[in-house]
Amino acid sequence: MRAGRDLPAAIIVGVGLGLIIVVPLYAARPLWIVVVCAAVSVGMFELVRALRLSGRNVGLAPLAVGAAAMPAVAYVTGVSGLMVMLAVTVLVAIAWRLTSGGDDHLLLDVSAAAFCAAYVGLPAGFTALLSSPPDGPRRVTAFLATAVASDIGGYAAGVLSGGRHKLAPNVSPGKSWEGFAGSTIACVLVASVAMAGTLHAAIWQGMVLGLAVVCTATVGDLGESLLKRDIGVKDMGTLLPGHGGIMDRLDSVLCTAPVAWLLITAFVPSS
Repeated sequence: MRAGRDLPAAIIVGVGLGLIIVVPLYAARPLWIVVVCAAVSVGMFELVRALRLSGRNVGLAPLAVGAAAMPAVAYVTGVSGLMVMLAVTVLVAIAWRLTSGGDDHLLLDVSAAAFCAAYVGLPAGFTALLSSPPDGPRRVTAFLATAVASDIGGYAAGVLSGGRHKLAPNVSPGKSWEGFAGSTIACVLVASVAMAGTLHAAIWQGMVLGLAVVCTATVGDLGESLLKRDIGVKDMGTLLPGHGGIMDRLDSVLCTAPVAWLLITAFVPSS
């Protein structure tokens, strides 16, 4: 969420997205996996469409299907299945490009296809892995609450302080060091409470998670900003009023998911 957006619409959509995530997560985890698969499939559509604007010949069908399959496979089979599905998706996407004709920019197109699979489908698989243990919903809640705290804390601190000291003006002019400080405080506080209160972890473990998340979330946000700047688009899509597209909401979450899975798995034994 950034200054200049339609804030009331963004809040309404944000609450709606939260309900779409939380209700199936706690009521029926297979349905939660369906939600994740649908979200990453739409996100892949937005990413491929944006890359095509930059001249890349990338196959939508193999990437959208592969991205949707990765969380489901990860949930059922674990890390090994996720890696196999990633490899299958990349190989099928490469085969699609090789059979689509034309040798111009072949290496760039193949690299773009591999990037799409690793950027969207792979981290979504780690989100599914977080939900696999018996206490999976609480693990996912700790992860998502901390990621959301980064966004809200950064937005609030940036607006209240005026955001005078720019973090990366050539990539994302709206990002400021004041906002980053707000994100850090919010992430550490939320992660500490979530880890201690819901997963019975130590406070210091929650603090480590919070510090890790603020870094990965910021990198994810800046990375997509750089990608959009290179392509020449403001948002990846228009599906979510006040937010942009699905990928505009998933950028920091996807970058954070593997690190959150690694830390939460290390800190909290599966019960």
